[in-house]
Amino acid sequence: MGQIAANDRRTTIDLRNLSRWYGDFQALCDITFQMAPGRVGLLGPNGAGKSSLLKILLGLLPPSSGTGHVLGHVIGVEGTALRRAIGYMPEADALVPGLRGADYVALAGELYGMTRREAQRRAHEVLTYLELEDARYRRLEEYSTGMKQRLKLAQALVHDPPLLLLDEPTSGLDPAGREAMLRLLLTLGRDHNKSILLSTHLLGDVERVCDSVLILHKGRLLLQGGVAELCRRRQDRYRLQIQGDATAFREELRLEGVQILHDNGRGELRVAVPSQWVTRAFFTLADNHRVLLRGLQPDDEDLEELFHRVLKDET
Repeated sequence: MGQIAANDRRTTIDLRNLSRWYGDFQALCDITFQMAPGRVGLLGPNGAGKSSLLKILLGLLPPSSGTGHVLGHVIGVEGTALRRAIGYMPEADALVPGLRGADYVALAGELYGMTRREAQRRAHEVLTYLELEDARYRRLEEYSTGMKQRLKLAQALVHDPPLLLLDEPTSGLDPAGREAMLRLLLTLGRDHNKSILLSTHLLGDVERVCDSVLILHKGRLLLQGGVAELCRRRQDRYRLQIQGDATAFREELRLEGVQILHDNGRGELRVAVPSQWVTRAFFTLADNHRVLLRGLQPDDEDLEELFHRVLKDET
């Protein structure tokens, strides 16, 4: 796989007060964000404006107002140059019946502006990298769902773009296929310097692949930044791992004002403690009831809790 050169030290996406109207309906409202090279998740419920934003970034839709650049190309002006610089993996199959895998990926390379010979060579390279070499001469309608997803990724990679726009890349995959796809995306970002904008409704995909997140809702950008920085560090919640008969231990926790939020029945608890609680009290109570406290760590907010908190605050 190739490496980014020219775009390593500049902003990959730069949008300023971008809006998009469809008649009287406003799909995007004053979107402003800058994306440095890296892996960013684009989250939002249905109707949030994710698809409109991707189409604008691809140069398929002009913004109604505002300005922006993608890899140095002006949005709404340099549409062809934009699409040649970006790799796009659509949610829909968008496959051509009757074509063989290698021919389909090579065709995509030619549409990106590559010569036929170069496109054919790269098609075989990318299909081999994505472990589709044995199916490269198979007709597309014979591909499984997982193979089709990797084929769509192959056509997005064939011209070695520095930026990938991925729309629901794990759609329709079983757990094993989803895990394989997420490993591929993480490797492309970490080992091959691909910047990724991952649009999905699956928060787990973003947690697995991305360092940063954008949250859209009703056309507005509610939140942006690093996942670790945005998630709240909570001082009142902990995860406990205990061993032994903990019935009396749990009861005394309740008497001390500790709320047990979740108990999986296998010695793992999530708890909320009252103000002025000190962590050594866990060890004291465990010792009193001959329970081994094997693990104790803060229970910080995860991405799913962050997402639902932000949407709740907006309503």
